[in-house]
Amino acid sequence: MLYLRKPVVEDEAEIKSLYERSGSLHRPWSYPPKDYHSYLSDYGRYFLCLEETGDIVGTFNVSGVVRGYFQSAYLGYEVFSPYHGKGFMRIGLALFIKEAFGQLNLHRLEANIQPENEVSIKLVLGAGFVKEGFSRNYLNIGGQGWRDHERWALVNEHWHEENS
Repeated sequence: MLYLRKPVVEDEAEIKSLYERSGSLHRPWSYPPKDYHSYLSDYGRYFLCLEETGDIVGTFNVSGVVRGYFQSAYLGYEVFSPYHGKGFMRIGLALFIKEAFGQLNLHRLEANIQPENEVSIKLVLGAGFVKEGFSRNYLNIGGQGWRDHERWALVNEHWHEENS
């Protein structure tokens, strides 16, 4: 039904169109990339796609990966219109967690979410993330100003040092 894949240069037209079409869905939580070349070449970027058509449903990103004694990273994600509200991101997040904890061998994944973004909070809560705290004026979203965020985290209980 759904699969994750890395972006390729040929995705640029489709992803630009998806962001244009999804503006009212994303704002004020996120804004389109300013540089699509960097966006598509980001090492931590994954697209969630429909198996039947290959259409891009959403995106996941792991960033700020710190190895050594931390083995942690930040999680970002967006769904695109018309795929929101259909449960695709719930399935996609499960796939992404498997990738982050299995292939990337992370011990901890953290999602920082604006407190008013109830849909996003429901998504991570359903995946087992735990609210750990509150960060005042944490991120400048889309250059539109600093926003408060809640810190949600998921720990890989099966992480083993010998796998790193």
